[in-house]
Amino acid sequence: QVQLVESGGGSVQAGGSLRLSCAASGYSFSTWYMAWFRQAPGKEREGVAAISGGGSEDYVDSVKGRFTISRDNAKNTLYLQMNSLKPEDTAMYYCAAHPVVLRPFESSRYNYWGQGTQVTVSS
Repeated sequence: QVQLVESGGGSVQAGGSLRLSCAASGYSFSTWYMAWFRQAPGKEREGVAAISGGGSEDYVDSVKGRFTISRDNAKNTLYLQMNSLKPEDTAMYYCAAHPVVLRPFESSRYNYWGQGTQVTVSS
């Protein structure tokens, strides 16, 4: 059974950093596509960063140069390093997984989701 458990969220001031983690189990982590999504109150869920089993990365324009997605296949863990955080980054952050994804920022492409971790950035 696929399980994804996020951690690392919290409250920081603008300009600060956080590192999110997503511990995965129940499937062949190293080969699956992984992604981070976020959802702010009253807004749709949006893709933030994605990484293929081969390590190819994608980012939404609003986080390029500030966020870095990575994966440790030995630990079955996905990470999101977030630097230079802005108040508009405030949201619940979710990790998502699927064997193959052609459009990494479409949430409907992912069958498996974690419970989310809250990130709050104050100005």
